[in-house]
Amino acid sequence: MLDRKGGWNVSFAGCGFLGVYHIGAASCLQERAPHLIRDAHQIYGASAGALTGAVLLGGGSLAEACADVLRLAKEARKRNLGPLHPSFNVMKIIKDGLCKNLPENTHQLMSGKLCISLTQVSDGKNVLVSNFNSKEEVVQALLCSSFVPIYCGLIPPSFRGVRYVDGGISDNLPHHDSKNTITISPFSGECDICPKGNSANFHEMNLTNTSIQFTSGNMYRLTQALFPPAPQVLGEICEQGYSDALRFLKENGILHDSISVILPLKRGDHAQIPGYTNKKTVAENQGKENLLKEEILIDQLKLASWPLDKAIFDNLPPRLRKALQEACKEKHGLYAQLSKFLPMRLMSYMMLPYTLPVESAYFVALRLVDWFPDILTDVQWMQGQLRQFVGAVYSKARKRLLSFPSNESHILIRKCQTAPLNMGLSSPCRHSKMPHSSAYLKEWFFDLPYCDASAMKEAEADANESFLSIPPFFMNSEESGLELDFDSSSEQSFQTASED
Repeated sequence: MLDRKGGWNVSFAGCGFLGVYHIGAASCLQERAPHLIRDAHQIYGASAGALTGAVLLGGGSLAEACADVLRLAKEARKRNLGPLHPSFNVMKIIKDGLCKNLPENTHQLMSGKLCISLTQVSDGKNVLVSNFNSKEEVVQALLCSSFVPIYCGLIPPSFRGVRYVDGGISDNLPHHDSKNTITISPFSGECDICPKGNSANFHEMNLTNTSIQFTSGNMYRLTQALFPPAPQVLGEICEQGYSDALRFLKENGILHDSISVILPLKRGDHAQIPGYTNKKTVAENQGKENLLKEEILIDQLKLASWPLDKAIFDNLPPRLRKALQEACKEKHGLYAQLSKFLPMRLMSYMMLPYTLPVESAYFVALRLVDWFPDILTDVQWMQGQLRQFVGAVYSKARKRLLSFPSNESHILIRKCQTAPLNMGLSSPCRHSKMPHSSAYLKEWFFDLPYCDASAMKEAEADANESFLSIPPFFMNSEESGLELDFDSSSEQSFQTASED
């Protein structure tokens, strides 16, 4: 049960193209329980969840946002390589949609309330951004939170001079562990608003704070997040988000608190309304006009053909229904009909090795033109990253090359050497099982616990005697009057008498 007295938060999980699920859930909350959004302390989001939160708080239209997602999916699906085709620039499409859908004062509406999850490129830590000074900063933060490396490009965008990537990499569901946070996710798991899995499998994984059950449905949804399905399937996902949010409101007893949403009037609208007397009359007239428009829209939708299930048409709000209907319409041109046949599709795939290089060169040139204003800062950033990489590799290589072996490793190496010849050195305190290695000479004379002082003196005397018994061949040649001559060619040594 949600504790409404202590306040609450709302958190949207990152999910790529499955963001239509968030749009359906947000439409239900906005229509059936608007106070959940209006009175929430914070609204968190990562990637597609942040986009939905921005539209919800920034005064944008959820229906237009849903239509933009479906158009983006259709744009990705019409290419042979899907979203991996070089002509598909997902970041540019998202940026154009945000600039069109969000009002100019959106930063004032969402500052302090919308928290966008970002991942720093330098250290991979998560950052929550909630204060914005302009609409451009809001758009740039949302682009950073939606940037999937390699999938969206190679150079990550920046926000206030710092490079960020998709917030779902570090925290896909911010503040998920708070008891008063309403979590929303299109993957069946432990979230408050999510699809209810029919499988009896209780195993789940935690993907950056997002609970995902090991079911075939979730595995399929993970692929749909980056490679969009047909618009009809996305429409069903949007309806499922609406239905799951409605079930959550009923289970927590919040549905009866809902009120009708009355859109605020713009300045100067009261002068255009006939019979204007006061604010109450304006609100009543505006409410009547909205109801009349809704009824006309519903009648138009009933007459039009609906490609999805009839239940979707009955549950969704009229504006969202119209957006889905327009996005799901199929083209009826000759080329569109011919492209559906299997021979035409096979021919397009066979021509791909010849057409792809030309298309890649053309669209790379277009991206270079768009990249020209930011080329200086991006090149400087790439140089800095290259210097850091080379410095890290050099430091590790230098540490390995200049590292000296420890004493233990040195002793182990000496133990592996061949034992020296027996030179007659004997010690009464030497153990019989002691190995004859030069590494143990110190232990023979000093370190053994059973060697007393007398034994040490006897050992020194024996060593001196053995040294005196060494033949004069090994003595100093200057004192003995002998000269040692070594023939390097024959590698034999011999003695010669001095001429003195």
